[in-house]
Amino acid sequence: MRTFPLLGALLAAGGASASPVTLDCGRLLDVKAGVWRERVSITVDNGKIASIASIAPLDAKPGHINLSAYSCLPGLIDMHVHLTGETQNEAASLRDDLSANPADMAYRSVVYAERTLKAGFTTVRDLGAGEGLAVALKNAIANGAIPGPRMFTSGTSIATTGGHADPTNGLSQQFSRAVGAPGPIEGVINSAEQGREAVRARYKEGADLIKVTATGGVLSQARGGQNAQFTDDELRAIVSTAKDYGFRVAAHAHGAEGVKRALRAGVDSIEHGSLMDDEALALFKKHGAWYVPTISAGRYVADKAKQDGYYSPMVRPKAAAIGPVIQATFGRAYRAGVKIAFGTDAGVYPHGDNAREFAYMVEAGMPALEAIRSATLGAASLLDQSANLGSVEPGFAADIVAVSGDPLRDISVLQQVKFVMKAGAVYKQP
Repeated sequence: MRTFPLLGALLAAGGASASPVTLDCGRLLDVKAGVWRERVSITVDNGKIASIASIAPLDAKPGHINLSAYSCLPGLIDMHVHLTGETQNEAASLRDDLSANPADMAYRSVVYAERTLKAGFTTVRDLGAGEGLAVALKNAIANGAIPGPRMFTSGTSIATTGGHADPTNGLSQQFSRAVGAPGPIEGVINSAEQGREAVRARYKEGADLIKVTATGGVLSQARGGQNAQFTDDELRAIVSTAKDYGFRVAAHAHGAEGVKRALRAGVDSIEHGSLMDDEALALFKKHGAWYVPTISAGRYVADKAKQDGYYSPMVRPKAAAIGPVIQATFGRAYRAGVKIAFGTDAGVYPHGDNAREFAYMVEAGMPALEAIRSATLGAASLLDQSANLGSVEPGFAADIVAVSGDPLRDISVLQQVKFVMKAGAVYKQP
């Protein structure tokens, strides 16, 4: 096995480096130019990329991290994850609903966060978690208390009564009466004014963006998986208030009507978009919105729908009907010229398998370079982080991953990341 004495010291110290560190890469992908730079030395200082230079030959140099046998890329970005939960069968889900406390879910999320980071995803956008869990996780990672990706989170999703993300869906009348009707503080609204209140509650909660569930969903315990669930005025109120607070807005939406209402209201991204029609695709381009496809989730739920007892009788037909169509919709959106940012809905499937999405995107017709750009340049743009994330260049955050082989020729190599650095700290070595 190749030895990395400096890496060992960094990992023993919790990953952080107090002095400049140099990585010698066999090659580095310039995602902006779309070309490999051969034999590249990257100097990292104080969590930022200080300089990039060509080197020859690639001999091991004392004090350098020797990645001469590997291909280096910018840290990957997943724009749709749920780090505070993970897929499980109906019986286990019901047991958690009855017995798991927020603290139980918080401890589990630590494992999911580290698994995601070590899969090469140095930044994520977490879209929907109650009880302040995602905000707390984001803060713990940022403070260096636990390892995990850099997080941007919506906090509690905003839904309508009975809609996707109403936390009381599926409860008996007895339990519903005991819990009480959730309101804007809990993320459930039924008017434009309540929509404004819900946005302000997310601001108070510490969120970085807003998520609305513009249509029904697959995994919620409610019948509709695609119907529009907000009125036009409710959506406009949420979006306009979000803009006042500097928030971008992500809209979960499967059905075409809900997608179109959300786009006309001015949301920044549509998540899933399973059943979009040509009119919806045209609205993306008219309004400059982004599409986050989450093919991985669609493939996973479609497979699990075939397994007896994995999903409830309410969920199973939705998973069987909606899951299989996302990949084809993605292909149509790409061919139509819609802006695409990489996102997987991790948590709907096991955390750490995020990079499988790349293979599904390429399978649907997107070139490998464009798929990588969607998880670097495109995702950074949607995060308003284009001057800090998504590329390896001086002044940017030192988020760097390395793989064996050439992902432009075989995109599947991204499923086996060998080296991970986030903000200058090493979290995984070959």
